[in-house]
Amino acid sequence: MVLAWFTPEDQRYSPVSFLFRLILPGAIAFAFFLLCFLIVPRESAMILGGLMILYYVPPAGKESIIPLGIALGIPWWLMAAALALLDVLTGLFMILNFGIALRFPYLGPWISRFIASGNDFMRDRPWLARWRTLGVAFFVFLPFQGTGGVGATVVGMMVGLSPGMILLAIAIGGSAECLMFALGSELIWNLILTNVYLGVGVACLVILAAIIMLLLFRKMGRKSVSADK
Repeated sequence: MVLAWFTPEDQRYSPVSFLFRLILPGAIAFAFFLLCFLIVPRESAMILGGLMILYYVPPAGKESIIPLGIALGIPWWLMAAALALLDVLTGLFMILNFGIALRFPYLGPWISRFIASGNDFMRDRPWLARWRTLGVAFFVFLPFQGTGGVGATVVGMMVGLSPGMILLAIAIGGSAECLMFALGSELIWNLILTNVYLGVGVACLVILAAIIMLLLFRKMGRKSVSADK
């Protein structure tokens, strides 16, 4: 699989440019964290900062971090905005520092395996190449492991998107997914506070629906592969 606009050898930066590219995504995330002190109480801002860090610790994801944050008193819209921003900033880091990311333990080998299996990956998901930006946005929206900023950046490269379009796709898909989890968690939490049995029942139904969607999506992927054969 040839990446449309990047090969590791293309990254030849001056020391200043290297540091700027390396620090920029983290600096934006830290600025957002500081801004939160003006929006919510200090304790809530500190909790949010901890959850933002925890988001990068596997197997944590939106489906666990967002409900936890809302249960701890973080406004649903702020949780959604924080994690959607982190997805975009992760994509920005990948775009600016792809060669460095390839050298990270665990992450680098995972990216290399992902790229090596690119032809099979794209054949199993023909809608990605067909829909391009919207396809990558939908890929990010899917609540599966590997569909965050890292995986979306590599997939965007595979379908030939420009860096700007990759970030746009991550922003669209990540925002939609975060809003879905945030609004759903807020509703379920309010139901639990009102009627614990009703809230737990709705939560179980949501989990069941998510499992069914996952199974259907995998089945569709297998059918696509069989049809291509």
